Amino acid sequence: MAKKSVASLQTGSKRLTKAIKMVKSEKTGAYIFTEAIMAPDQVSSWLTKK
Repeated sequence: MAKKSVASLQTGSKRLTKAIKMVKSEKTGAYIFTEAIMAPDQVSSWLTKK
């Protein structure tokens, strides 16, 4: 199960995106949220990566 949220951020001339991914922890089995700020063209590859 994956949940994603993407918000656009603009800082000067750069356009950045904050992506949040929900992943299941191997140790406890609980879900944790990982977030990263990156260029918009890298978001889909980051979300599909394990």
